[in-house]
Amino acid sequence: MDAFDRFWQWANKPPESPLTIPAELHRAVMELAPEDRRDRTAVNRAAARVPDPER
Repeated sequence: MDAFDRFWQWANKPPESPLTIPAELHRAVMELAPEDRRDRTAVNRAAARVPDPER
């Protein structure tokens, strides 16, 4: 699963879901223009610029 899928899976989760994403991923995506948040390439590029805390 890439960063785009992770972000949108989290963004579309039901309110009672315990699903989380790293703050760094959230920040990177939210810094994009709203229309760019729906662009897989833009989201993955933004996510690639921040360290992955799961590594």
